Amino acid sequence: MRRIFFLLFLTAFSLTSFAGVIKGRIVSHETGEVLTGAVIQIEATHYTAVTGLDGSFTIKNIPAGNYNIKFSMVGYLAASQKMEVANDGVQSLNIELSTSRTTLSSVIVTAAKDKNGETGARSLERNANQVMNIMSARAIEVSPDMTVANVVQRISGVSIERNSNGDGQYAILRGMDKRYNYTLVNGIKIPSPDDKYRYVPLDIFPSDLLDRLEVYKSLTPSMEGDAVGGVVNMVMKDAPAHRLFTVNLAGSYSELFMDRDFMSYDAKGITSKSPYELHGEGYNATPQDFTKASSTYSWKKPMPGIIGGLTYGDRFMNNKLGVIVSGSLQNTYRGSNSLFYDGEMRDTVSGLMLTKMEERQYSEQQLRYGVHAKVDYRLNDRNSLSLYSGFMNLTNTQTRDQVEKELTIGGYDPVAGNATLSYSTRTRRTIQHIWSNTLHGDHKLSDKWQVDWTANYAKASSTRPDNTTISLHGVEENFVDTRTYVDKSSRRWEHNNDQDISGYLNFTFLQNIGNTRVDWKFGGLYRDKERDNFYDNYQLSPVNQYALYGKDFTDYNQIDWKVTTPQGAVASGQTYTASEKIAAGYLQFKAYLKKLEILGGVRVENTDQGYVMKYPIGEDNPVGNQKYTDFLPSINIKYMPWDKTNIRLSYFKSVNRPGFSEINPAPIVQEEYTEKGDPNLKHAVADNIDLRYEYFPKPAEQFMAGIFYKRIQNPIEYTLEAEMHGTYYVPGNFGNATNYGAELDWIKYFNKWGVKANYTYTHSSITTPKLKRVRDDSHNQDIYPINVDVTRPLYGQSEHIANLSLLYKDVHHGWDAQLAGSYTGPRIVTVGQFVGTDQWQKGFVQMDLSAEKSFKHLVVFAKANNLLNTPTVVFIKGTNVYNEGVPNQDLSSGETLIRRDYYQRSYVLGMRYKF
Repeated sequence: MRRIFFLLFLTAFSLTSFAGVIKGRIVSHETGEVLTGAVIQIEATHYTAVTGLDGSFTIKNIPAGNYNIKFSMVGYLAASQKMEVANDGVQSLNIELSTSRTTLSSVIVTAAKDKNGETGARSLERNANQVMNIMSARAIEVSPDMTVANVVQRISGVSIERNSNGDGQYAILRGMDKRYNYTLVNGIKIPSPDDKYRYVPLDIFPSDLLDRLEVYKSLTPSMEGDAVGGVVNMVMKDAPAHRLFTVNLAGSYSELFMDRDFMSYDAKGITSKSPYELHGEGYNATPQDFTKASSTYSWKKPMPGIIGGLTYGDRFMNNKLGVIVSGSLQNTYRGSNSLFYDGEMRDTVSGLMLTKMEERQYSEQQLRYGVHAKVDYRLNDRNSLSLYSGFMNLTNTQTRDQVEKELTIGGYDPVAGNATLSYSTRTRRTIQHIWSNTLHGDHKLSDKWQVDWTANYAKASSTRPDNTTISLHGVEENFVDTRTYVDKSSRRWEHNNDQDISGYLNFTFLQNIGNTRVDWKFGGLYRDKERDNFYDNYQLSPVNQYALYGKDFTDYNQIDWKVTTPQGAVASGQTYTASEKIAAGYLQFKAYLKKLEILGGVRVENTDQGYVMKYPIGEDNPVGNQKYTDFLPSINIKYMPWDKTNIRLSYFKSVNRPGFSEINPAPIVQEEYTEKGDPNLKHAVADNIDLRYEYFPKPAEQFMAGIFYKRIQNPIEYTLEAEMHGTYYVPGNFGNATNYGAELDWIKYFNKWGVKANYTYTHSSITTPKLKRVRDDSHNQDIYPINVDVTRPLYGQSEHIANLSLLYKDVHHGWDAQLAGSYTGPRIVTVGQFVGTDQWQKGFVQMDLSAEKSFKHLVVFAKANNLLNTPTVVFIKGTNVYNEGVPNQDLSSGETLIRRDYYQRSYVLGMRYKF
């Protein structure tokens, strides 16, 4: 036995002691960027390796001897090196590969710098004029995210506001609410399909159409000045250097519908126009004008969602003509199980007393598709033209089934299981479009003069046809819920269009002043925005007010209705037209010193904004208009003290304009409140300062640390205000606000492993008036309201947000995986009318996973979202003893639960093929 162990020991010793190791890193000779996926082959042996994420490789257990080692990678010239490997020795190599070149008809085709990968993204960040962050096309492709809204949350300083199915919808940059940011496509601003505001819902954009996603955190004079938080720029796919044809197909499913059925209705059978639109003014609607389609429900398990995409691109005519066409389709089924509470503030000492509890089930079919095409033509070395056209659509077909329980009246007895109930079913179909068309030209007039111009036509629209709500009475007896009598119904039609016609013109003059190069740039913008908004609402009541569920009808489409408002509510004031004309000019310079770049100047923007109500009835301000001019200076300084290091300092002044509905005083009834605008609302003006240290140790790695400060004059915030005719949710200007914070951003690779991490601390402060109900001890303990000033964070601002992603990439075996976690701290989501009634969203962690396996041209991928089934939880600080015993309320927590949404996990499995 000893002899056997001795032989095994000798064998193991010979395999380890009499063998060597070769390790090293491979980079590009031209750029110094690490090369991921380069192949290392020891000739006449089976020893091979592939470089990892940091360009490194290791080959172990090589017998002693002399070898010839070959290094190769697609797009690069192969290289080789002879080497002697010694026993117990470690040989280190640093290899540079040169890009391959092919000469055709005097045209040199060179492997282009990889701007779609992480190395290219870091290079763009490093060389940028201002503070910015970039997510590359490759990082987007391997991420767990399918829409731009979900992708953008991975960038430092960015959190997202989610929609009713838990997916991201709007970006919040550096704690500044979505209203303080704007969105670009290929550097051109696009209008919003939102029915009230100017910010763009990012969930309308499929992520696979992008070349990269850029977030600008400081502005230059040549950029539009209405961003306080920052700018989101979607750079769409461009014509490649050589032919490209890819196709992807996947299926998806939500775990939510493994536990319950999906509720749907006949959305194709609804009427697209209201009775008023079909028959004209003065028409009295009848029950026959309202179809039964929106009240014909079905319950079943949904089919798996379908996700697909196609891209074709090529260059023709000796590379003068470039063409790309790309399309994406996502048809998915999502939803949530939600719990809501409503209450009243009898006095602000006791706190909010809960009066209603609502259990809701949302079922949503999302049809999202986008298609875009771009053609660029190089007339000669001095002139080029491009034409871009993109169309995006998001159709959300939603059914909401709700049971509401009275908690204070109607014989409420939680012990006996008795209560008064109300049932409500709402069907809503929202169709949003964004269409943008851009013609662009670049012209080199001489060695010193350049000019570029852009003409853009863009249109955004939203339609909600036949938004139907049907209500029934009900009762809970001995813990058994029963529908009883019909209550009422409403039918609503809404649509709006935003149309932009814009023109940009920029001149550049290159000059040397002594030994300093200075680039002068000046130009301007003119945009004519036209908007129309339509709103019509009809109220219906049952013909038989005693119609009993289960006896007189069993399905909602069997209910007979009469129209109580036959002429609708088109004259509500929410049917209006609006316009906005922006004229801007700027002067900008960029000076290049030895280790310093300075870019600064001033921008002037003139705004002419107004609205006209089409059917004003009793409105005090049926017509409104605002005109103002802003001077917006800015400067961006980039100091490069050492190689791979930047220190940036920037200042810029910016504005935030009200949305059209925010200056329209006509009230509009929402689900939980009535909203109206303020014709005297002012635009906000902000001073913004940034300081950031940037270090790029390797081409695909980075470390960034920065601080920022913002001072906002006349910030626009929403509050609940009591007026003569009721309580309204209205925008207002509230003095000055401050917002400051710090950001850390770190990317590091360790051969096959990588880490991406960022953290942002944000602190903001604003003082607004609130009502406080107090008791008057001298007058029989009567309760009366007083106004007090309360300081709080800005709406939507989280003090702490963070992202941490663990990456794995094995090029040799074709594996790519990512585990991504994000944390969003507590933030205010609704500003309350009374002291102590601000609604906060609880901080949460969301975990997502993605993985893919490559088989030459074929890639199989999987994505899983919301692995922890993280809910959205909304609460107010403080409790009321009267809420003791209310279901799901824990008074010992010091918080009152207002809302809780569960979305469950969702999965995607598919394949991608590159021809």
